[in-house]
Amino acid sequence: MTHDVKEIFAGEAPPAPAALAAKVRTLAPSMTRSMQRVAEAVAGDPAGCAALTVTGLAELTGTSEATVVRTARLLGYPGYRDLRLALAGLAAQQQSGRAPAVTADIAVDDPIADVVAKLAYDEQQTLADTAAGLDTVQLGAAVTALAAARRIDIYGVGASGLVAQDLAQKLLRIGLIAHAHSDPHLAVTNAVQLRAKDVAIAITHSGSTGDIIEPLRVAFEHGATTVAITGRPGGPVAQYADHILTTSTARESELRPAAMSSRTSQLLVVDCLFVGVAQRTYETAAPALSASYEALAHRHTPRGGGHR
Repeated sequence: MTHDVKEIFAGEAPPAPAALAAKVRTLAPSMTRSMQRVAEAVAGDPAGCAALTVTGLAELTGTSEATVVRTARLLGYPGYRDLRLALAGLAAQQQSGRAPAVTADIAVDDPIADVVAKLAYDEQQTLADTAAGLDTVQLGAAVTALAAARRIDIYGVGASGLVAQDLAQKLLRIGLIAHAHSDPHLAVTNAVQLRAKDVAIAITHSGSTGDIIEPLRVAFEHGATTVAITGRPGGPVAQYADHILTTSTARESELRPAAMSSRTSQLLVVDCLFVGVAQRTYETAAPALSASYEALAHRHTPRGGGHR
């Protein structure tokens, strides 16, 4: 592995038992083959693995005790003892006959009003955690670079690609030249054209998405100012980022893996960047925003005097 597990998960609460299977799927690609065997074993048979000592699980999976402990830590648990407790809790939940969990707190048979309330709480907590952990010095430096940029390229794929588009559209409306790239080939070919007065922004929850790291590396090597918006500040993307903006993530689950639940915190960081840039460039940003609003106003006005 290219980064220290303790650094990545410092300050994070262990995942809820119901989120373990999703956690394994999310992190498996970054694990060694021996660690994958451990992770697949605990996710596939939580009751059986909960009854095993660290030595027993190592023997079952054909690995070592050290590998079992490293796997537990990578999954977000301080040690194997904590993982065993989570496995026991998950096994008890499965044996109780309770409705299966859609998220860590939401069951299949929950009333829709409860779903709304629980999701709203999770979103609020994610936003609060992101705001509390956001480095305002790094944020201010990124805002300064964006406000003076000749050109801005933003890289994101999947859910992060939607966030990249959101930021590009915001910056365009205040008169800046900004483009969002979700195609990795197009991202790299554009990154080659960046220079010292340009800015490249990578949005990746995992911090290890190759299609995002590659164009950021190219932009970095061509002298552009680079920014990473990521939930893993110790991940590979950091080595090519001049400024790192860290996001928090709601508890993941079967239907809300980290890459999706991270979008809420990413959008908060994007809004902070946008408002900061608008403040710095207010004399030009305000007229540009007004002009874009006026240009679209007729599309929102009912025709023929009626309401639609």
